[in-house]
Amino acid sequence: MLIAVFDIGGTSIKYGVSDDNGNFLFQDSYPTKASQGGKAIIDKLIATNLELKDNWEIEGITISSAGQIDNKNGVVVYATDNIPGYTGMEISKNIGSATGLPVKVENDVNCTALGEYWKGAAKNVENFICVTIGTGIGGAIFINGQLFTGSRFSAGEIGHINLYPNGKACTCGNRGCFERYASSLALEEMVNDAFHEKKDLKLFFDNVRNGDEVAKQVLEKWVDQLTTGLQSLVHMFNPEMIVIGGGISAQGDFLLSYIRDSLFKKIMPNHQRNLSIKMAEYENKANLLGAIKHFIVE
Repeated sequence: MLIAVFDIGGTSIKYGVSDDNGNFLFQDSYPTKASQGGKAIIDKLIATNLELKDNWEIEGITISSAGQIDNKNGVVVYATDNIPGYTGMEISKNIGSATGLPVKVENDVNCTALGEYWKGAAKNVENFICVTIGTGIGGAIFINGQLFTGSRFSAGEIGHINLYPNGKACTCGNRGCFERYASSLALEEMVNDAFHEKKDLKLFFDNVRNGDEVAKQVLEKWVDQLTTGLQSLVHMFNPEMIVIGGGISAQGDFLLSYIRDSLFKKIMPNHQRNLSIKMAEYENKANLLGAIKHFIVE
């Protein structure tokens, strides 16, 4: 069976054609143009799917998307104004009606977790938390081998754990949220403040590796914020593994060593036993793989 698979991100929409075992026959991408709104995005997806149908014998469509997603009906339960008019969008109904194909939709971080559980870092791990670190912080929770989505498809909003009451204002409307202190964007802000200039994060990590003491202090402070949030998650869920995705995962074992050292100083002894921390193996491709997994198991 061939499946058209899409990942709707803030800046680009990645898509391709895959078989039901995650083997891609074709992949491409195009700009999201999020400011044009949810309807424009879905209209473009419809047009792209119709083009794919002309060239491939596609039997279904599956989508990884930003926002809180009703993964049973393919509806956007809630989305921020990063994509205007996206909340309430009936993605499955609209695309299915236009293409005549079955359509499944799942949240993008849930798809990252599904992809890593299926073929990546969390393969054969029944209880784990997936944390994606980018402009914000996203989360997904696996319990007993099943994705936990909560009563209204909105579990895993890890980025909005309250770290500091009355802290920095967050896009969600609250203050002091985890992602305001431990996202990649938060790290960029800390780096810029410390060096009094804008500095690329890749260059910053190179500075840390090369022994820059100021850079090292900034990283240690950021990691401390990150592991303060992770500490609560570990004590709450007692996972076997934490999988870290997003652009920051490119730092690999170098960054993992900082995170492990900091986190294991904060968690209770029984929670340390058998807990491992890994970077996502498939990075951005995990979303596509997870969308395929969502399609074939539902």
